[in-house]
Amino acid sequence: MGRVKGAIGRFGEEVAARHLAGAGLRILDRNWRCAEGELDIVAEDDGTLVFCEVKTRSGPGFGDPAEAVTAAKSARIRRLALRWLAAHGIGWRELRFDVVTVVRRPDADPLVRHLRNAF
Repeated sequence: MGRVKGAIGRFGEEVAARHLAGAGLRILDRNWRCAEGELDIVAEDDGTLVFCEVKTRSGPGFGDPAEAVTAAKSARIRRLALRWLAAHGIGWRELRFDVVTVVRRPDADPLVRHLRNAF
């Protein structure tokens, strides 16, 4: 990942984590990695485990960031969620898969959308 793209991604993940915490979710893990990939944010929402993919854009010119979460990407995140559960010794729990989109705006706060049960 390039330095600029990485910085934008880190910015978006920080904004998303603050947004989720402000909405009452408890952040359990950020940027969890295993051999198959990375989970951006794992949170808990009133007993439900939430695996959250964060998509950030530096402006509105490249379309809706949520469009970047393809069927293949969502399937990979579901596999990673199973790896996270196994790594943490957690059995059956109610799970949810969310997407948080962050669009940077030059003269305003970032635009944040939290899509619950996105896939």
